Amino acid sequence: MKITCPICKRVTTWEENPYRPFCSERCKLIDLGKWVSEEYKIAGEKAEEEQKTKNDKHEAEGKEHPSSLDS
Repeated sequence: MKITCPICKRVTTWEENPYRPFCSERCKLIDLGKWVSEEYKIAGEKAEEEQKTKNDKHEAEGKEHPSSLDS
């Protein structure tokens, strides 16, 4: 079965490929690095609840919201 590597888009095979769905260890590690550096995120209630809790805490302490400091 032919597959396309999600990182480099090279066509490779599924069978006997220890790095599937990637074509190589390099592409596998690039993908892992994106998860670690939070380039990839899974949206969900937990993340939204944590952000709301942080915002509420800053408001209660009378601090400026961290996102407003970026400007």
